[in-house]
Amino acid sequence: MFITHLVTSLIVSSITIAVILLIRRLFSKHLSAKWQYNLWFLLFIALTLPFIPKPLIHFEHSFLSFDFNQSNRAGDSSIHTIEGSKLSDVNWMQDFTLSVHHLNLQPLNAGLASIWVTGMFVMAVLYLHAWYRLRKIKHTTTVLNNKDMLEIFEQCKHHLNISKPVIVGESPLVKSPMTFGLFKTYVVLPVHLDKWMSLKDITYIFMHELHHYKYKDIATNHLMIVYQILYWFHPLVWMAFKKMRMDREIACDMAVLQSLDEHCHAEYGHAMINFADLASHSKEFAWANQFNGPKKQLKKRIEKIASFTTESKWMKLKSISLFTLVGVFVASQVPFVSAMTANNDRYDFNNERTLYEDLSNYFVGYDGSFVLYDRKAGQYSIYNKDHSTLRVSPNSTYKIYSALIGLESGVLTSDHSVVKWNGTTYPYESWNTDQNLSTAMKHSVTWYFQELDKRVPRDTTESYLERMGYGNDDLSGGSDYWLESSLKISPVEQVQLLSAFYTNEFGFKDENIETIKDSLQLEIHNGSRLFGKTGTGNINGKNINGWFIGYVETGDNTYFFATNIQNEDNSYGSKAAEITLSILREKGIY
Repeated sequence: MFITHLVTSLIVSSITIAVILLIRRLFSKHLSAKWQYNLWFLLFIALTLPFIPKPLIHFEHSFLSFDFNQSNRAGDSSIHTIEGSKLSDVNWMQDFTLSVHHLNLQPLNAGLASIWVTGMFVMAVLYLHAWYRLRKIKHTTTVLNNKDMLEIFEQCKHHLNISKPVIVGESPLVKSPMTFGLFKTYVVLPVHLDKWMSLKDITYIFMHELHHYKYKDIATNHLMIVYQILYWFHPLVWMAFKKMRMDREIACDMAVLQSLDEHCHAEYGHAMINFADLASHSKEFAWANQFNGPKKQLKKRIEKIASFTTESKWMKLKSISLFTLVGVFVASQVPFVSAMTANNDRYDFNNERTLYEDLSNYFVGYDGSFVLYDRKAGQYSIYNKDHSTLRVSPNSTYKIYSALIGLESGVLTSDHSVVKWNGTTYPYESWNTDQNLSTAMKHSVTWYFQELDKRVPRDTTESYLERMGYGNDDLSGGSDYWLESSLKISPVEQVQLLSAFYTNEFGFKDENIETIKDSLQLEIHNGSRLFGKTGTGNINGKNINGWFIGYVETGDNTYFFATNIQNEDNSYGSKAAEITLSILREKGIY
């Protein structure tokens, strides 16, 4: 969801900015100007993390799990009933379920996404306008005809080992020397600069602008523009980039001083002051680097120039160490971003012995999938490859494993599985009495399995689900995690889990497996036995998710199946069962 990415980007960027500012403040005497500026490049990494494709940063066992789609059940005591499907009068195909209430975040999600896109569009338009102004400057730039200035410019290039062509000219539209152009670089001066500044001062201006070119500050400008468009809503990002621009100018000044003789340091500072006195401050160009700047910025730059000392090896070592420390911190946020952005909503299924078939005529009006596993042949038959690996809430199909966990943990036994009815009146008469495992499974008595969940410690349940490999094994959705909440599983996984359950690959007690199998038997037809469990997901009174999972024992084989159907308000477990039986009948299985 967009909300998840928005929150992730806010948290990661804000924390990174705070850490960089804290390091700069606490260790200002241990960081050279160059490395204070370099720290901000780590912010680019942090700003990129929420946009990196999930497979590249996904951690299988993330330490955090957030679900902004969790239902809001606080204070909810109402019960909404589901009418049974009219398509079957078989008892086990009746639907027994309760509605859960979700806070619908889709309108908010869509609204925030629209605002974000609109904001990006507005920012893009503003930057395009700035680019158009820069384009006008480029078109009004004429080549310098002052031979002395051209000779100085070439000397400065040679001094900085710059061999690539850089165009130097002047334009009536600029008030401060500026450098721009990603592929074709321009250094543009105000017209008649030589009339009101000395050639020595102009030399220092050229040195400053060419240092911007040498250190790829033009490309950095473009990066900053991209991130300011993406993060237009985040004031801390704007503040950080403002400080980054300040640090860049200071770092550039220090680099110039580093390349000059010591007696020229004061002259460089005076050149900056002279230009500030003679020229008016021009508006900031996002696409360009300018020699002149706001008075506050110039004051700080002059102070840094006055206190300049050559960077020692010890200072460089400390600076690199602090940079590395912050870099490690930024990298440590990758698992957090992985957990926040990865909704783990798909199962990675890859089996060579899989036949994909078109059964769409059975699923008219539904998004759905059918998965069949032939145990003897070791082959899968799947309708709707995409939907077959999509994880959705298991609803009442989870009761199979809830009961199994109850038995394995000792909360129940095959002989002592009665849970007393608490007197709450439910919409199904069969629910309003004491229940044992058999009756609770037969009538899909939700309160019975909710009581089991309360009696089994949560960490015990988690360990069993992890042991079985149950879907996303996410129990963060509260007490009803399996009712249209955090726990999710795909049709393929349902079939694989049933097969493993059938042969007891989990290593559970055999008598517990047999007890569950007995509770799942639905009917016998022509010598074949049908086992299964339906499930219906109802959100805010609408049936949006229907399941039927199980297996068929024939004379010489066992077939495992899972059918899932979804639409806006007509997805019953009984309908999923009807579809399943029709397919099995056509295949001659049952």
